[in-house]
Amino acid sequence: MGALHKGHMSLIKRSISECDVTCVSVFVNPTQFNNPQDLKNYPRTLAEDISLIETIGQDIIVFAPDAQELYPEGLSSQTYNFGELTRFMEGEHRAGHFEGVGTVLEKLFTIIKPNRAYFGEKDFQQLAIVKALVKLLGLNIEVIGCETLREDNGLAISSRNNLLNDKQKVKASLIYESLMYAKDHFNKMTPQNIKDEVVKRFKESEDLNLEYFEIASETDLKPADVIKDNEKYRGFIAAFADQVRLIDNMALN
Repeated sequence: MGALHKGHMSLIKRSISECDVTCVSVFVNPTQFNNPQDLKNYPRTLAEDISLIETIGQDIIVFAPDAQELYPEGLSSQTYNFGELTRFMEGEHRAGHFEGVGTVLEKLFTIIKPNRAYFGEKDFQQLAIVKALVKLLGLNIEVIGCETLREDNGLAISSRNNLLNDKQKVKASLIYESLMYAKDHFNKMTPQNIKDEVVKRFKESEDLNLEYFEIASETDLKPADVIKDNEKYRGFIAAFADQVRLIDNMALN
């Protein structure tokens, strides 16, 4: 959605290394915002984005439509059956978000017709939704998840970080520290006990407000009460620094 950073650049570089043609879509999609103020504040830096893309390649296609081009009949979302994937975490706290994501991606996939699509694992639930969307629509697209890049203090690199002041950026390391705590204690404590400790740490923080923390299966994204053998799990977290919403996740086993 623009305000490109090192994380986005890593996606583009990987596409360049693996594909004959690379197309970068840049579009702040209104239908995936459930908070009008969040949509209003979201950074838009198209000229800078294009200049940054040009530093790694001059033959990269940039598709930057406006809302009228993608939504000629008005802003509305399609309905998709993503099943349990949208029941928890982002789906629970951002009503209509994934319908908006699915709608804009269906439009972009129809226009661009890619063979491969690259998405960051920072939005791991979204990555699962994209894979489900491709399957639902019967599209021959390989969806590739790419590693999350982080600031020196562990904060996941995000366009929203541009909205943080210096103090907030420092304090936001609690998000990464909480995920690392969950990873370090995954085989020593129950999911609920880990969650209780994370909630406690955020209650003691004056700078961040926790929206949710969950330990969930990578397969169906259901929060886990008990840990099953041969199942992969992740910690998922969302928190606010003032009005700036930050999300992250981490593989735990």
